[in-house]
Amino acid sequence: QVQLVESGGGSVQARGSLRLSCAVSGYTTSSRCFRWFRQNGGIQLEWVASIRPDGSTSYPDSIKGRFTISKDNAKNSLFLQMNDLKPEDTGMYYCAADSVAGLLCNNPYQVGQGTQVTVSS
Repeated sequence: QVQLVESGGGSVQARGSLRLSCAVSGYTTSSRCFRWFRQNGGIQLEWVASIRPDGSTSYPDSIKGRFTISKDNAKNSLFLQMNDLKPEDTGMYYCAADSVAGLLCNNPYQVGQGTQVTVSS
């Protein structure tokens, strides 16, 4: 059974930076797609970034250029470097692992417990 443990959240002023980490166990980061999502008050999770087994990445337009997803396969860990943070980036950030191994990022996924990011203006 996969376990995802996020860390690195906190409070920061606008235009600041944070680096989130996700320790993965049960799956290997080289085997499947991993993603970051966030949630701010609503029910819907908002997709933030994806990284595939081959290391290729994807971001929504609202994030592109500010956030960078990466992984360390040797440490089985996932990261999200967040720069130029804005108040609207505030939310609970979740690491997610696809439940199916492979190259695509369109499978059901499991999330960790999350880490809170708060950006003040």
